[in-house]
Amino acid sequence: MGTRSRTPRQRGAQRPPHVVVATRVYAPEPVAAAFRLEALVLALERAGAEVTVLTTRVPGAGTARARQRKVSRWPVRRDAQGQVRGYFSYLSFDIPLALRLMLQRPMDALVLEPPPTTGMVGMVAAALRRVPYTFYAADVWSDATDSVEGVPAWVRSTVRWAEKTVWKRASRVLTISPGVQRRLEELIGTRDHLVMVGNGIDTDSFSDQGEDGGEQGPYFVYAGTVSEWQGAEVFLDAFARVRARHPQARLLFFSEGTGRDQLEQRVRDEGIEGIEFRAKVPPSEIAAHLRGAVAGLSSITPGQGYEFALPTKIYAATATGTPVIHAGEGAAHDRIRAHHLGWACHYDADQVAAAMDSALRGQGAPSPAGLREWTQLNASLAGCAAKGAAEVLEEILPA
Repeated sequence: MGTRSRTPRQRGAQRPPHVVVATRVYAPEPVAAAFRLEALVLALERAGAEVTVLTTRVPGAGTARARQRKVSRWPVRRDAQGQVRGYFSYLSFDIPLALRLMLQRPMDALVLEPPPTTGMVGMVAAALRRVPYTFYAADVWSDATDSVEGVPAWVRSTVRWAEKTVWKRASRVLTISPGVQRRLEELIGTRDHLVMVGNGIDTDSFSDQGEDGGEQGPYFVYAGTVSEWQGAEVFLDAFARVRARHPQARLLFFSEGTGRDQLEQRVRDEGIEGIEFRAKVPPSEIAAHLRGAVAGLSSITPGQGYEFALPTKIYAATATGTPVIHAGEGAAHDRIRAHHLGWACHYDADQVAAAMDSALRGQGAPSPAGLREWTQLNASLAGCAAKGAAEVLEEILPA
């Protein structure tokens, strides 16, 4: 079991427990982790906790989504695409975080989000403050490091050591899927404090009701990160084949990540028509474009060790009643096929092109109402967050 709180929390005059959430991304940033953490915060508040969020300043964003909680934002280094990504960006958040955590009064529990450097800072602060911490393991960062070329061996081993240390010493580790749970058990063994709470989408923001994106002609949407392990380039090869048969078809990328520049360059170099790269937009706009799409797109590069992943972009599409085309083996492939959420293909351009062709022709597409209903029952972010909140508070609330 992970490290327990070594001193009982003093309730004083029945004050609510104070939970601090430390995360480099938080709403309104349009990334899955930001909304997953916001849902957890809302669930903690509904359970009676007072919550303070220590996060980063979002360029150009106001404070509209803070609601009743305290959200403390700190300026950080961002990359050219505006993401908090890379060693220097992480350190620009983690180093000030150490002081911010020590100044929090009171603090009864701490929730941490990757990267592992944030986990290490939070782990030390929790030990000094004598409070339990929960780590939200939505991903295995050390596996991702292994998939990136050019990373020195000492960096890979350091990230692996840091991640495993944070997991082992946590009071709770929340995992988002059976595949992530199994991967953590492979790395640190079966432990009672590893708890699978699931993952999902905000089914209010991503709804089947409302206007579409106002786009002309049939189109596909890829919404989310593109990097080495997503392997979104398979859709360029497939779409080039499809475009010859469906000249009005289009492919829209609402994406960020390390692979976006390469994708754009390849589209220019090869002269592939009908593919557009759009800027980041709020969830409501992504949902609108998904409602009007013939299919949402998802992929996982084979052989990178990420076959356990269930990309949130799958649920974003199905929540709006739009089917998914997924390229790659593993958990996502199996889930889409088992529940008839769209077309599950091998990571092969010809197979993906055939699925795109079927989607454009309306052949074998599941019903929008059925996709929406399945998502509400099986992939609601609010339901997953409620499970996570209960785990966080179990350590500090009296029995």
